[in-house]
Amino acid sequence: MNQVSTQELTHWLDTTLQAWRFKDYCPNGLQVEGKGAITYIITGVTASQALIELAVAKKADAVLVHHGWFWKNEDPCIRGPKRARLALALRHELNLWAYHLPLDAHPVLGNNAQLGRVLGFEPERDESGQPLTCGPDGLVWLGRPTRAKTLGALGNEIYEALQRQPLVVGNPQQNIERVAWCTGGAQSMIEAATAAGAQAYVTGEASEQTFHWAQETGTGFIAAGHHATERYGIQALGQAVAAQFGIRVEFIDLDNPI
Repeated sequence: MNQVSTQELTHWLDTTLQAWRFKDYCPNGLQVEGKGAITYIITGVTASQALIELAVAKKADAVLVHHGWFWKNEDPCIRGPKRARLALALRHELNLWAYHLPLDAHPVLGNNAQLGRVLGFEPERDESGQPLTCGPDGLVWLGRPTRAKTLGALGNEIYEALQRQPLVVGNPQQNIERVAWCTGGAQSMIEAATAAGAQAYVTGEASEQTFHWAQETGTGFIAAGHHATERYGIQALGQAVAAQFGIRVEFIDLDNPI
């Protein structure tokens, strides 16, 4: 059975995702150190109690997620659900890796790259072939829908692709030639999408003020679910780990309606 050391895998993940480039809301990388050798990894969107319990039941050595622990401005005390999760991981020597913005941004494995693939968007690219982006840290991708030509059709295609009914704000008959997207809770970045000339902006969540911005600028807005839009980057990263080291990697999708 193939295995990789915790140290080697940490180095590969940090280097591949260029974790040091981002000023993030949480630590990126190895958040909890467990066993020194890895043969089996569980991947998922969020390091919830349910995912940790499944990893333990399956006798995995590690968990690799997009949403990890120790977020900025949260209560730093280890109690309640936080204590339960951490105690379970430590008791079973589980390694926990989490990559937030670095996984959103990766040009191939990232959440935005993978969501664009799933939704059939064709990314715009610069002269060097890199995706054309806007917004903070270049997190908002720009491109064009290859099938849908109206906002209503785009909403229907997103429903079919993600199997989740999206919130669509705007005129269903509005023509869409340029689309911008950023997975997760990036609703505030609609301003960058509008400035870049996108007729529609796709993200995971919505805020009250998002509606007004969309209405007043004529930008079509689609909130397709935080979890639903961020299932694909972690799967691509897990597949890359399996290919690189020849170890077992399994994605578990624990549904979340938000």
